[in-house]
Amino acid sequence: MNIAKTICAPATSVGSGAVSMIRVSGPDALAIADRVVHFRQGSCASSAGYTLKFGTVPDVDDVLVSIFRAPHSYTGEDSVEISCHASPYVVERLLQMLAETGAVPAEPGEFTRRAFANGKMDLSQAEAVADLIASSSEASHRVAMHQLKGGISTELQQLRSQLVDITSLMELELDFSEEEVEFADRNQLISLLDSALSHLRRLTDSFRLGNAIRRGVPVAIVGATNTGKSTLLNALLGEDRAIVSPVAGTTRDTVEELFNIDGIAFRLIDTAGIRETSDEIESIGIDRTFEKLMLADSIIAVFDVCSPVERLCSELRDIVSRVNLKSQQLVLVLNKVDLLAGFDETCESMATGSIWSIENGHNPAILAVNKIVTKFNKIVSLADNKVSAIAVSAKSGFHLERLSHALSEHQKARIADAGTATLVTNARHFNALSAASRTLSLARSGIASRTPTDLVSQDLREALYHLGTITGEITTDEVLGNIFSKFCIGK
Repeated sequence: MNIAKTICAPATSVGSGAVSMIRVSGPDALAIADRVVHFRQGSCASSAGYTLKFGTVPDVDDVLVSIFRAPHSYTGEDSVEISCHASPYVVERLLQMLAETGAVPAEPGEFTRRAFANGKMDLSQAEAVADLIASSSEASHRVAMHQLKGGISTELQQLRSQLVDITSLMELELDFSEEEVEFADRNQLISLLDSALSHLRRLTDSFRLGNAIRRGVPVAIVGATNTGKSTLLNALLGEDRAIVSPVAGTTRDTVEELFNIDGIAFRLIDTAGIRETSDEIESIGIDRTFEKLMLADSIIAVFDVCSPVERLCSELRDIVSRVNLKSQQLVLVLNKVDLLAGFDETCESMATGSIWSIENGHNPAILAVNKIVTKFNKIVSLADNKVSAIAVSAKSGFHLERLSHALSEHQKARIADAGTATLVTNARHFNALSAASRTLSLARSGIASRTPTDLVSQDLREALYHLGTITGEITTDEVLGNIFSKFCIGK
């Protein structure tokens, strides 16, 4: 990146609206804009910052030019933003004219990279810009805004300050090693490190939730073949996304789609049906089913209520054996209730949530569902709300809103438990925090066992290094290039 050059790029999608905007930033931004745009009075170079000027690009378009003067701009440099009509020809012609008068095309993320280089934001905030642009739900937007405002930066600043003090005391002792002087009480240092480790542990533990909110909460739809998993996916999405067929084993690979419920993005994952098979391709699909099941935050286990009860119990035991109820939500979906004798969509006494109603107990459909429930209760307890169960018809849509509600309420509770605490959403941050935690644990063990001070200091310095890589206090051009290359052009 050469910040001595003035860069330009479209900041909006061309042809998708009424207006497009072109950004120009760098030492010659104002002069270059004056060469391209003609104003009735004054110029960009003679105007104050935060000025909006109407001008004309001869034979091209009438434009509005927003003027920002360093350091009070997004990049910290002199900048202009040219708003024009969203014609592909107009945008391309303006970019060509800007290039002819001294500007060069910006690389992906170069405006934000310059903002980082000029101290307008740290690296974690710069990464939050990309997350904000990509946010597809209220929850992911809220988390990205918190990061952009310096949520994790503030926490790391406090943590680093504490560790710098500890490291300084340890290294001061090295200067007086011959006198065997100790400047800090070892028990106090261990207490401080325990506090720092607890802080790091909370941040790393938040990654599962933070990453789920950022990318979409992974929800694996699992079950035996022909239980209606693909039909359920299509019904929730409101479109035919997955192939539905009465032939067992139709789904050979996972199908993933984003689905927004109450401002939370869910990543629904339709999986291959679980069964014994000699088909090599289908076996690979089933293996992937189990992988998705273990990685999912929520699991929708789908059962065909028309199947023999003992078979359903066997399917449930197999699924429950692979679920961690301490960290994963399990929803049991009793599908195809519309095929039961006596089914009536006005009958709300079907199983919903973790409480099973036995009203209208003579209704054959309800009796059939309750028979399954009685067996299921012996396998997994439904009383503590860790497991919920809903009788649905994916084909008719019966009780699907209850299923959506169960998913959203579980995630809302998790988000509420997190409160206003910072959530780690970035894998790079998680890896750096994990590395810092490992080296701090070594430093703590070293202090407790009276390891030589220079070795403990090295562990402390390494922990500071890992934390510094998150905010960009310590970084390389290669890392920066990798981060900003994933940004869109114009940001």
